[in-house]
Amino acid sequence: MPYTVTPTTLPEVLILEPKVFGDDRGFFFESFNQRDFQQATGLNVDFVQDNHSKSSQGVLRGLHYQIQHPQGKLVRVTQGAVFDVAVDLRRSSPSFGKWVGVELSADNKRQLWIPPGFAHGFVVTSESAEFLYKTTDYWYPEHERSLLWCDPTVGVQWPVDGEPKLAAKDAAGKVLAEADCFA
Repeated sequence: MPYTVTPTTLPEVLILEPKVFGDDRGFFFESFNQRDFQQATGLNVDFVQDNHSKSSQGVLRGLHYQIQHPQGKLVRVTQGAVFDVAVDLRRSSPSFGKWVGVELSADNKRQLWIPPGFAHGFVVTSESAEFLYKTTDYWYPEHERSLLWCDPTVGVQWPVDGEPKLAAKDAAGKVLAEADCFA
């Protein structure tokens, strides 16, 4: 099996660790294979968009979600390291409002599956980081929402000293009690 799959404390959020082949020349691994992903996770998803960002240390992107056209995301880091977070925004879920955080880095080569119905974000913990992710639906800016990164009800324990660097939309995110959520 090309992936080792580990459920997180939010069982629908999965850590995928690819089988890496390395020697004195470097390394090789399949970063994605539809058949193997489906076999390893039991999920039959179609990815329609790939995104790539680069951010400097202390940048926090998120917590983002789309209230219509929700996106599943398969995320990974190709340079540097981030603390990656998913928050369950499904009101009918027993884990509604709960979060999980995982370190993703170029060194550990982990990937994280965040299903639709979850907010997602990350903070860069290295000097800089390049972040790649596949999505199961297209980006619709009119449906994008931001959950406030520091909502005390959710209580994400971000590994940052002081205020992170935020986009205006993220600084203006809504607390869980006021956020648009899923059924």
